[in-house]
Amino acid sequence: MVRCLIIILAVALGLTSQAVAQTDDDFSNELSYGINFNSNGGLIGGVFIRSSHFKRERLYRFWAVEMVEVKHPKETRWYSINTGDFFIYGKQNYLYVVRPQYGVEYTLFRKAAESGVQVNAVGAIGPSLGLQVPYYIRYNYSQGGVEDVRTEQYNPVIHGDRNSIYGSSNVFTGLGETSLTTGLHFKAGLSFEYGRYRENVTGIEVGFLVEHYFKRPVIIPDAQNLNTFPSVYLNIYYGTRK
Repeated sequence: MVRCLIIILAVALGLTSQAVAQTDDDFSNELSYGINFNSNGGLIGGVFIRSSHFKRERLYRFWAVEMVEVKHPKETRWYSINTGDFFIYGKQNYLYVVRPQYGVEYTLFRKAAESGVQVNAVGAIGPSLGLQVPYYIRYNYSQGGVEDVRTEQYNPVIHGDRNSIYGSSNVFTGLGETSLTTGLHFKAGLSFEYGRYRENVTGIEVGFLVEHYFKRPVIIPDAQNLNTFPSVYLNIYYGTRK
């Protein structure tokens, strides 16, 4: 199934322009942005921006950029019995992903000029730039009544006592030690557009995305870390067109 979708997407991306007149229902370009929810993220997966351009009747090409956080399915939120602060036990790195995308959008069902719902098929492909940011915790080394709490990147060899973890630091602590892992992704889905006016558009997009990294990113070292991350997603967006 995945191979068939890649072939279909490649054919769509390779379509050459044809001398077809632009109708009144088609727009020349659209700029949209919104928030992303996905099965590999948290409450809000990330954000995105997209620029679409008319290619031929019902067909548009677009460039987009997404930025999302990918979480490990084994992540569990714990609270320190000493401070009440929370931390993710066993987590060594955050994984933030920047996804430049090139894709096509084909209108399946048009909406009326001033109201209704329009349905589009969407497909895109592009590189995945995985940013591994060290996950820092506050660990208690105190002995003999002398307080010694250090902020360090989680290490399963050193930080094995969960009760000695006093909480986590913020993401900016390890930002300067970010490492890059690269890969590829593709997605396919359907978008449902709403709106009363041609100048503005509001909608949702649902579909699935598959992402593969050439080097396995490590999020939780004591758990299984994979190269490939399949997910389902929901985008909520707003845009302007002309």
